[in-house]
Amino acid sequence: MKIGILSDLHFGFAWNSRLENDSFDNAKEVLERSRDCDFILIIGDIFDSRIPNTEVWDKALEVLSIPLLSEDKEMKLVKTMGKDIKEISQRTLIGTPVVALHGTHERRGRDQVNAIQALEQAGFLIHLHCNGVVLEKDGEKVAIQGMSGVPERYAKSVMDKWQPKPVDKCYNILMFHQSVEPYVYSPLDPPTLNMTNLPEGFDLIINGHIHNYDKTEIGNTDFVIPGSTIVTQLKEEEAKVPRGFYKLKLPKREFKFIELEKNRKFIYREIKLGKSSLKSSLENELNNILKRKFPKKPLIKFKLVGKKVDLIDKNLKEIEKKYNKKCILKFQKKLESEEMEKKMDFLKKMREQKLSIEEMGLKVLKENLDKSKFKESFDSEDLFKLLSDGQTERALDIITKRQHTLKRFGG
Repeated sequence: MKIGILSDLHFGFAWNSRLENDSFDNAKEVLERSRDCDFILIIGDIFDSRIPNTEVWDKALEVLSIPLLSEDKEMKLVKTMGKDIKEISQRTLIGTPVVALHGTHERRGRDQVNAIQALEQAGFLIHLHCNGVVLEKDGEKVAIQGMSGVPERYAKSVMDKWQPKPVDKCYNILMFHQSVEPYVYSPLDPPTLNMTNLPEGFDLIINGHIHNYDKTEIGNTDFVIPGSTIVTQLKEEEAKVPRGFYKLKLPKREFKFIELEKNRKFIYREIKLGKSSLKSSLENELNNILKRKFPKKPLIKFKLVGKKVDLIDKNLKEIEKKYNKKCILKFQKKLESEEMEKKMDFLKKMREQKLSIEEMGLKVLKENLDKSKFKESFDSEDLFKLLSDGQTERALDIITKRQHTLKRFGG
């Protein structure tokens, strides 16, 4: 038995741009190359938006029809767990069945239908959230259970409440779509799941959400992250890691990562501004890159770093126009200055002092007032309180002397 494992297709990403077809083209290649699989697992974020527009739906349905039109794999649905079998259309089992989760991009309110639920109702796939199904072919059974994307702070409590268990006499797969320690998608939203508190006893655990692929083991359990089929963040690490999907062959438990061949290549370069001409530096780098052959015009991002202050956007636009037919250019500017360095040092020192957010804010306010040569009689702490409470107009009145005391209006 062969299983296709993919995630984070992000249909509709970069819509209304030169990249708008990439998510569909990449997913089409993946699904075409999965025709030999007996069924396919998609681990969330099929769409990039919670409410896709009509044009995105149209393209998505065309791509998602590929498994339905594949040669019938004769997979049987023999059991559901926590799911009404009436929710599953018989059409779903024609061709190559797809079992999917909704991800963070598709998550909606409790009483609202998300895009993946709509796809299930239309017979394109089986949608799982804290439930599961057992599929069988030629006497070989696979139990698939899944938890769709939930807010990170609730992930562990939802998993603990659900308590998925392996099914006897089956190859057991658990799927979810979350950050998991040490794989963290966003440091601003820390994970509550980690590699030690995941349910035990499963043969395979698959996680979506993380965009770079990986495979490891947790004891006797294989742990797989298929990664995204498309570059979305335009970060340096995305240029180093290929896009693709996994194929699993049972009963030997053979995993193979299949790299995309026709996708748009993403190239990242950092250029340090110095004595040499920025324009000549960029053009030399571009000419070297474009000596290679690419299946599509490559997406090239330049991060411009340095202390040079005479960087002119006009020059960048001229370069972009000159190479428009050969590639897609993106620029990120990180210009440093002595003033910025002083501010960064100031913030670092405050962090080292382990000050609270309020203490940091008050200290920044005092420093800025001193630099602006405000030597008035008003209390900077009272002024900070006004700003914290959103009373910016009253604070401005104090600074500009239109109001001479914070107490006049009961402040």
